[in-house]
Amino acid sequence: MTSPFSLAGKRGLILGLANEHSIAYGCAHAAKEAGAHLVLSCVNEKALPFAMPAALGLPLIACDVEREGALAQLVDSAVATLGGLDFVIHSIAWAPLADLRGRVVDSSSAGFSRAMNISCHSFAQLAKLCEPHMSQGGSLMTMSYLGADDAVPHYGLMGPVKAALESLVRYLALELGPRNIRVHALSPGPIPTRAASGLAEFDSLMLHARQISPLQRLVTLEEVGRLAAFLASDGASGMTGQTIYVDAGYHVVG
Repeated sequence: MTSPFSLAGKRGLILGLANEHSIAYGCAHAAKEAGAHLVLSCVNEKALPFAMPAALGLPLIACDVEREGALAQLVDSAVATLGGLDFVIHSIAWAPLADLRGRVVDSSSAGFSRAMNISCHSFAQLAKLCEPHMSQGGSLMTMSYLGADDAVPHYGLMGPVKAALESLVRYLALELGPRNIRVHALSPGPIPTRAASGLAEFDSLMLHARQISPLQRLVTLEEVGRLAAFLASDGASGMTGQTIYVDAGYHVVG
């Protein structure tokens, strides 16, 4: 009998591959090891040469979510390659550097809107596009952070954006539940990804997490990937609408 935690035969689309240090890479590696068939995406054509070495030999498609129709083209390409979708992992977030490193109260309307569109609303768009291709149900996942709930110094504009994303997860879970589509946010602790490097004082944030987390260390890409693989599996069939922390316990004391 096939294990309920196996992804053998399951088809997944993972967005946000940048390099071997990205959360999307950890998710892709774990899903592939569990037997999934995958299509990956990176942020745009310029990113392809950097992302390709980390693509694990899998199909990799450039997708600028701000470009009209790009998400639809990505989903269509993934479905054409895989024959359908069983899970999707949305691991993309962005804000203009000036707005990200400044005070939230000083953030520009344009910067706030772009951050919300790329980091949050793109997940809603993705869910709508994927819904028709999940005829037997499936799993949708996105990435959040503790700053969605707590006011974390230097996390700035991304705090309100991630709070909106976690709320979106709950509403998508409600709306897509009747189609047996489950929706979750994963909330890793600080991980030294390229995206995180844009945050001011990020090294201090990682040091603080190491010092106070109950496990006294940072979480790894492999651990985030294994959680994503579990949520994509039938072993998580009774779960939806949650923000699930994978942060060495940092959220209970942070």
